[in-house]
Amino acid sequence: MRYFIKADHFLLENKVVDKGYLLIENGIFSSIVHDVSSEDNVVDWSGFSVAPGLFDTHIHGIDGYDIMDGTEEAVKKISISLAARGVTRFLPTTLTSSSEDLNKAIMAVKSMVQQGLPGAQSEGIFLEGPYFTETHKGAQNEKYFKDPSLEEFNEWQKLADGMIRKIALAPERTGTQEFIRSVKRSGVQVSIAHTDADYVCCEEAIENGANNFVHLYNGMKGMHHREPGTVGSALRSKNSFVEIICDGLHVHPEVAALTYQLKQDRLMLITDCMRAGGMPDGEYTLGEFPVAITDGVARTETGSLAGSTLELIDGIKNLCEWTKEELTDIWHLASLTPAKSLGFESKFGSIAEGKKADYVVLNSNLEVECTAVNGKVIYSRE
Repeated sequence: MRYFIKADHFLLENKVVDKGYLLIENGIFSSIVHDVSSEDNVVDWSGFSVAPGLFDTHIHGIDGYDIMDGTEEAVKKISISLAARGVTRFLPTTLTSSSEDLNKAIMAVKSMVQQGLPGAQSEGIFLEGPYFTETHKGAQNEKYFKDPSLEEFNEWQKLADGMIRKIALAPERTGTQEFIRSVKRSGVQVSIAHTDADYVCCEEAIENGANNFVHLYNGMKGMHHREPGTVGSALRSKNSFVEIICDGLHVHPEVAALTYQLKQDRLMLITDCMRAGGMPDGEYTLGEFPVAITDGVARTETGSLAGSTLELIDGIKNLCEWTKEELTDIWHLASLTPAKSLGFESKFGSIAEGKKADYVVLNSNLEVECTAVNGKVIYSRE
């Protein structure tokens, strides 16, 4: 299939192109031209902007569903819900839980991917846990915490048919450094999370292959001028990616803006959204924990933040406001940077020739009018 998109603005990696026609051929981005013939198939989005599809690499659920439900329906509904919010790719994310529940979640994702997801596409599974520490457990269930086991992980990976793309762990646990080296060699990305690791331990983990810090500042040892801690390692490392939940609650706006100054395109926007995203205030669950939503804020019974109800596009809007940076620069922190963190930047993440035609059509209020994956529309506001 070959067609052109006519729009007022196109958000490219380093610039905005005004007034043109973006060619899409067989689901792949081609060039932007300023003239077309009367015989060309043109989809007219005059008055609107076209941006790359968003990629949420850390999301548990939305609209009442959660990956840990362990059902095909949950995975399917999350895929559809994300498409309506401009997300074209995502990593279904698990929680620390029993082996039985993790097996169910993995099998549900695998089954739905094999059948074909109707909305946003899964780019693999993200195991958030269970190799964490109690000190910064957050909303993870500590009764399932354990030291990493390569044998156990390989069983999960076998069950997933190789779909586990990323795992988060606390690097101070016994045997973790060798575990990082082993899974990294197999092509799995390793993240640091829910940890009390000091600076030296984190640096060793990075040397062994860890390349990302999960929801920076939350669930980890903070920075002190005599002990840089986990946060100090994240900010000091030139090549490591850091995730931020830009809802104004998990991280203060000024700290988020400072982090952008320090990390630039190594800052990755995520939601860490749970099932209450897009839902009214009330009582919900996150894994085995009851969670209360008040004014859109998710908290456990002890008052701890329990994931978020953030939409990725709102995180973009927030960081734009806090940093006063151009939209195209911040937008790519939720599209191209996530792709880079997994080694997918040559496939998608930006509007560039040869990449998969994942795009979002936006109105002047940055509301999603249309979402497409591989050049095929998967959501239309009308």
